[in-house]
Amino acid sequence: MKEEDDYKPPKWKEKLHEVIYEADTPAGKFFDIALLFVILLSIILVMLESVSSYRSLYYWSFYIAEWVITIIFSVEYILRIIAIKKPKKYIFSFYGIVDLVSTLPTYIAFVFGGSNLLFAIRALRLLRIFRILKITRYIGESNKLVNALKNSKPKILVFLFAVLIICIITGTVMHLVEGEAGGFDNIPISIYWSIVTLTTVGFGDIHPVTPLGRLLASILMIMGYGIIAVPTGIVSAEYNRSSKENIPTNTQVCPYCNETKHLNNAEYCHNCGKKLNA
Repeated sequence: MKEEDDYKPPKWKEKLHEVIYEADTPAGKFFDIALLFVILLSIILVMLESVSSYRSLYYWSFYIAEWVITIIFSVEYILRIIAIKKPKKYIFSFYGIVDLVSTLPTYIAFVFGGSNLLFAIRALRLLRIFRILKITRYIGESNKLVNALKNSKPKILVFLFAVLIICIITGTVMHLVEGEAGGFDNIPISIYWSIVTLTTVGFGDIHPVTPLGRLLASILMIMGYGIIAVPTGIVSAEYNRSSKENIPTNTQVCPYCNETKHLNNAEYCHNCGKKLNA
């Protein structure tokens, strides 16, 4: 245990971790920006390949480019594992799983064929743009919003249950009023119409034709405007109650446990207590 506590990674490993995981240094920013361009290029190539005319003309160009990009992602994934002391922390983390899944499609397509839809998963890697642009203060605000949503969950669930009851009742009534002649063939279809109407979406595939049905639809549409505002008010109230804490704004990633969200100028990891890279 003591040997593990006294463990200090070699200089090359510290430098590799700094380049791959940190966005505070010029090398780290360059690495992330270069990787972002590769990700964008990959997504553009996938979209262009879906166009049949481009695919027939530039098939081999797309094929070679995809393999080059896949190799780059594979090397990056391996380097990320090498750069930290506990690879499992990265491998089973959100980004670790995204990185792995974004690398697999080409290999899967080579072995089994197809699987092109999996390429879209690479878009998730664009989340790293927040580290490059240093927008962590906005991420901090989003964390407050997430907490407000969690605290509002019981109230929102009760509200949604009440909305569901309204849709079931109005759907059943509309089925009785309009019937099959108006397109309300059964109660499930009528409930679908109630949901579409109450949310003010209004696809128009089903609509009432009788005066009474139109009256009920008008009442439901007016209720929809008021109902939409209720969740916003619930979440806003919880958001205003959230305490103002010191939001982490540092991009430092612990080379030992892969923990993030450290405060600015933090010297030690708040999770394992190890010293962070300078």
